[in-house]
Amino acid sequence: MAGNGGPWGGGGNSGGGRGPDDGSDRGVNRPNGGRRPGQQGGGNIPEIDDLVRKGQDQLRVLMGGRGGGPRGPNGTGGGGGGFEFNRTTIGIAAVVALGAWLYASAYTVRPEERSVELFLGEFSSVGQPGLNFAPWPLVTAEVLPVTTERTIEVGANRGNRGEQGLMLTGDENVIDIDFQVVWNVDLLEPQEFLFNLRDPDATIRAVAESAMREIVARSQLAPILNRDRGIIADELLELIQSTLDSYDAGVNILRVNFDRADPPQEVIDAFRNVQAAEQQRDRLQSEADAYANRVLAGARGEAAQLLEEAEGYRAQVVNEAEGEASRFSAVLTEYANAPEVTRKRLYLETMEQVLGDVDKIIVDNGLGGGEGGGQGIVPYLPLNELRGGRTTQGGTN
Repeated sequence: MAGNGGPWGGGGNSGGGRGPDDGSDRGVNRPNGGRRPGQQGGGNIPEIDDLVRKGQDQLRVLMGGRGGGPRGPNGTGGGGGGFEFNRTTIGIAAVVALGAWLYASAYTVRPEERSVELFLGEFSSVGQPGLNFAPWPLVTAEVLPVTTERTIEVGANRGNRGEQGLMLTGDENVIDIDFQVVWNVDLLEPQEFLFNLRDPDATIRAVAESAMREIVARSQLAPILNRDRGIIADELLELIQSTLDSYDAGVNILRVNFDRADPPQEVIDAFRNVQAAEQQRDRLQSEADAYANRVLAGARGEAAQLLEEAEGYRAQVVNEAEGEASRFSAVLTEYANAPEVTRKRLYLETMEQVLGDVDKIIVDNGLGGGEGGGQGIVPYLPLNELRGGRTTQGGTN
């Protein structure tokens, strides 16, 4: 490499000679690889060792050491032109470190999330939606989705999960139940969910199954199959929530979907036959009750009618008797005042009642002259009427 005119092998002029200052600037740290400004390279490639040394010098500068500067033609370092730490480099390093610390400490919480901040691994506070700050490394944060609805199924596909859906009722019948529990993390206490539950799905499934077995054990089979599903679902939700609250689980039960309640598959045909027979029995009993009610209502109506008629007859007789008594008392009073007139009046009224409807002819004693009276009247005997009366009586008899 000697005779190239520079430490990096920069070529001289075409004649191989040196310029006026040849040899006067050896070892001086120059830009452009040791060439004077305006000089062009002679086409030689820098050596790999020199490039490695330059990289090591820059690394020393970054680590706080001195740079060795460009090497001389014999590979020794040039004059002491290295970089040292000063206020500017310290300030830049501090700004970079502060930026990295802020980046590691700041985090964002979405509206559907909450964060749990831990100070040296212990619960500190709950972060709200938005930009939050946790000074790293003393404070760390765990972000949890709290509004996301999660579903636990109990009883469905029991071939893969054992016999969760088979339960014993209070009247000693086996029933197959499938239901779903929809839940999410409590907005106010997410730290309980984070620290107190190791396996949330398994815990909620076990609590839900236990609560359903407790409710079914004190219920009858028929109400569960027919009309009490909504009541059971509400009671189940309250029981699951109270049990998880006693565990400080930080879980909110949203709803319970009661999907199916049937007898076991092995006896479902026989059970349907029994149900059909019970329905027929209930129908016949309802018809009998309706007939009994109809007949009983009719009998009660007739009895009430007879009772009312009897009461009416009694009132009529009593009123008539009271009227006759009042009339007799009035007549007695008048008789005491005028006996002759009263007797004659009573006689006439009595004869009027007795003879009022009789077909009769009254002949005055003085008719026809003479003391005998009525001697001038020719007697007439209605033979035809008498004969007709006899014929009528004989035909009637």
